[in-house]
Amino acid sequence: MSEPNPGPAQGPGGGGPVPARPEGTAKADAPSSVPRGRRKDTGPDGTKAGRGAGGSRRTPAPRGGIRGREGLAGWLFVSPVLVVLGLFLVVPIVMALWVSLSDWHGQGSPFSSRVDFVGGQNYAPLVTEPGLPQSDFMMSLRNNAYYVLFVVPLQTALALGLALLVNGRRLKGKGFFRTAYYFPSVTSSVAISVVFLFIFSSSGVVNSLLAKIGVDGPAWFADPRGIIHLALGALGVNTDAPPSALADTSVGGLSLWEWFSGPSVAMTAIIALVVWTTAGTFMLMFLAALQDIPLEVEEAAEIDGTGRWQRFRHVTLPMLKPTLFLVLTLGLIGTWQVFDQIYVMTRGEPAKTTMTPAFLSYQSSFINNEWGQGSAIAFILFAIIVAMTLLQRFVLRDKDEARAKAATRRAAKAARSGSGPTTRVAG
Repeated sequence: MSEPNPGPAQGPGGGGPVPARPEGTAKADAPSSVPRGRRKDTGPDGTKAGRGAGGSRRTPAPRGGIRGREGLAGWLFVSPVLVVLGLFLVVPIVMALWVSLSDWHGQGSPFSSRVDFVGGQNYAPLVTEPGLPQSDFMMSLRNNAYYVLFVVPLQTALALGLALLVNGRRLKGKGFFRTAYYFPSVTSSVAISVVFLFIFSSSGVVNSLLAKIGVDGPAWFADPRGIIHLALGALGVNTDAPPSALADTSVGGLSLWEWFSGPSVAMTAIIALVVWTTAGTFMLMFLAALQDIPLEVEEAAEIDGTGRWQRFRHVTLPMLKPTLFLVLTLGLIGTWQVFDQIYVMTRGEPAKTTMTPAFLSYQSSFINNEWGQGSAIAFILFAIIVAMTLLQRFVLRDKDEARAKAATRRAAKAARSGSGPTTRVAG
């Protein structure tokens, strides 16, 4: 018997022949014949389907219901905070910026028609024009620079040391020590400043202890001498007749001899106060980071035969790098903005050796009624803080991660320009 003729090919419904397909189109139900090494959603030229030649854009699925309104609900929830921040943070900053560029004298609204725009006239006496304003501003920068140079490293080292101490596995009474070290940070800075005034007075505890070892303590908050000058005098250098190269060369209204004087004795007492009161807060940050380090990592390093110092240097400290950056950044910002201790203890005296830009801004605005100059000092200080923070971030950056990000950016740029390396796919 001969086999029956199957007849013409039937369509999916069996109702007739399948219509002929245009040349160059593929069957929808046929397996993909994409060459090896190329994604299915890309065309022969490497472009994504829907975006290359002949492709159609994929229509996104409609978003509705609860999911589609999550963004609106989120903005509604954060709107009260945004309003408060806008009214009490953004608006005052914009007003202060306008005051620094205008001739407002503290009477009426700074946005009234009687207030004129003066540009950089409030900044020029501080930076470019020789005179008392420039001399005072440069002296405040010098004082604050020495303050930052001493406070930030000392408070960071003390905070890290205390964190390592209270994190020890064999230490008993950890809760007591953590509370005791943190207690100065939550105490009023005004109250602690008043206590330090008594401690560092001429007949205070510090001078009494120095007298027991044969040292005649200074009048701490009335001594304007710089500690570098005192150290040079102890080494036999005549500080009353400094080298002419330093005494006759002036930068910003101050001689180089004054720039290199170091913090005054009065500023040194304030430095001791601030280091003692701020180390507790940063200790908690380091302690939280130390407790996040897996115990297995330190145990593996100990099994490898590393000593305590080697484990700290090569294991613990690299894992504390993000926290170290946070501590240094917060310390840098806080030290450049120091005001309350200066206001309570010295008011910038003796001989303006404890005056800082923040206190000078307050003095110019609220005491001398030079509101434009006071606001200008504040914004110059803001620029200094931003520049120092960016520099610190650059120094403490993760170099391997930075190289990887740079390589990724170069590859993306090369791909956009079409000059990047291409892979030839065999047909």
